[in-house]
Amino acid sequence: MIRPPALERGDKVAIVSPSGIVLPERVEGAVAAFREWGFQPVTGQHVLESHCTYHTIRFGGTRQQRLADLQWALAEDSIKAVLCSRGGYGVVHLLELLDHDAIKRHPKWLIGFSDISGLHALFHKLGIMSIHASMAKHFTEHGTQGEISRAVLNILTGGRWPEYHEQGHAFNREGTATATITGGNLTVLAGLMGTPYNLMKPGQLLFIEDIAEEPYRVERLLYQLRLAGILPQLAGLIVGKFNRYHADGRFIETSDEDMHQDMNTMIRDMVAPYGYPVAFNFPTGHIDRNLPLIEGATATLTVTATHTHL
Repeated sequence: MIRPPALERGDKVAIVSPSGIVLPERVEGAVAAFREWGFQPVTGQHVLESHCTYHTIRFGGTRQQRLADLQWALAEDSIKAVLCSRGGYGVVHLLELLDHDAIKRHPKWLIGFSDISGLHALFHKLGIMSIHASMAKHFTEHGTQGEISRAVLNILTGGRWPEYHEQGHAFNREGTATATITGGNLTVLAGLMGTPYNLMKPGQLLFIEDIAEEPYRVERLLYQLRLAGILPQLAGLIVGKFNRYHADGRFIETSDEDMHQDMNTMIRDMVAPYGYPVAFNFPTGHIDRNLPLIEGATATLTVTATHTHL
């Protein structure tokens, strides 16, 4: 895997909207944060566009506009990193239309999560590492300060993520595994199975998260992984946050861990036949504390009865 070059002061960072529509103030907040770090933020021509289709979905521009901005950001040699403004459905429209050779000629850091998992899958196919991390909303609300922002900056400037030490969970399965770490939004990634952009493969440290998907839907996706021979052959599994779903008539948010018992129990039972380490309640996903992870990097996961170390 190619690790993109480290950024230096004055380097350009592009902000584009390849998926959903973004609020202007969030782009402005991200521009301010990256400028404070000494970078030169530039925005795609269509970053604030809006386009509605299927009567309900609001994209960050037409398919052609989103493609043009993303292709420009990924192919332009003077741009050293690309921050996706937000998630929301839409990346799948662009995967086969992007100039893959141009991306390989100019490898650079891609930052984002949620629907941006589709772009992480493309980068992995092309052999380029990328950053699964928060987007414009985070930098607008938290600026350059705090654990998440500092970790993103550290990666961009040549470091790795800090060593993460997290509290254990009752369902954790102890063990240690070293492998390539990949993952992201489970629904997005499951939709790419059987395509050239399939990210989930045997032998990996896989991390998963999702939003607004009820336990039976997540179970269906995990059965897909099981029947494809991937779930039984992972090196390790990191279970992130699954929030904003309904169960037993209740609306489940991330704040009440006890109410996640149904989701976590289902996942525990799905992986019960296998022997690799499993870490529950890891802070990745649609939450404020969304710890940055380098997709495609080699990592070591250590799970004990009391802690998870990554």
